[in-house]
Amino acid sequence: MRLGTKSSIEFIQILNKKNEEIQQLFLKLIQDLTKKIPIKAMLGDSTITDQKTFDPNLIQNFYKKMVRNLPDWEAHDVSISNNEDIRRIFVKLNVREGNYMLSCHLSLQFHVLLFYKADVKVIENQKELSEIIDKTKNMENKIADNSDQFILEKLKNMGYKDLDFQNLFEVFFENDEIREKIYKEIEKNTDVNFKALSKRKIDLFNELDNLLIETYQTTPVLIDEARLVTGEEGCLCNLELEFIKNKIKEGVFDPKKIPITIKEKIIERLDEIKKNMNI
Repeated sequence: MRLGTKSSIEFIQILNKKNEEIQQLFLKLIQDLTKKIPIKAMLGDSTITDQKTFDPNLIQNFYKKMVRNLPDWEAHDVSISNNEDIRRIFVKLNVREGNYMLSCHLSLQFHVLLFYKADVKVIENQKELSEIIDKTKNMENKIADNSDQFILEKLKNMGYKDLDFQNLFEVFFENDEIREKIYKEIEKNTDVNFKALSKRKIDLFNELDNLLIETYQTTPVLIDEARLVTGEEGCLCNLELEFIKNKIKEGVFDPKKIPITIKEKIIERLDEIKKNMNI
């Protein structure tokens, strides 16, 4: 039974009221923890831009603190799901009272946007990378224009006679040793060290990756599980009460049959959650 479901039963109405109080406290807490801070960032075209972000570690720390403060509750590890540009930080806790299980699911969903650090190194690396790409592209085009005839002449010098271009490519691609030897000859006739430039290009891409920063965006509003699944920004605070029969959880049961002592314990557990809804 999801708390918040309308009911004429007094006990469920009490639980629903506490559920509403807990949700509002959680929403207020999320609003505080996701307050945006301004940062400088750089776009791919080297333009400096003003961005705003929050620190997801604050959410994780709150969840961990809550788990520590509720030792009687069974808690799953604080988890982070990562689906492209959408992330979710969540924790699930549950506690058993008699034949009844009370569960709490807290979650925050947000988007991730990538920018470069506002660092001159980004511009320098992009410039060098552009120069390498232009240089290798121009040389590759030049080699492509002359390589067929060059390869044909080299193969003839190696003893391959009466070759046409079709035979040329059969020999060239079927013999690794000959192909490697001719490639080296081609590179000798250029002033470009393709191997060194290729390595430098990879290094520059890696350096640029290391200069990327993540910014985080969310909307501090309460959402339900359906909106969570569809990727909406927001926070979720669900409390559920289930009946355990033969080790199987059942969401449909008669609340009137819950013993008074168990009802009191369940209310106390909700008060524990409520008490810990602070930073």
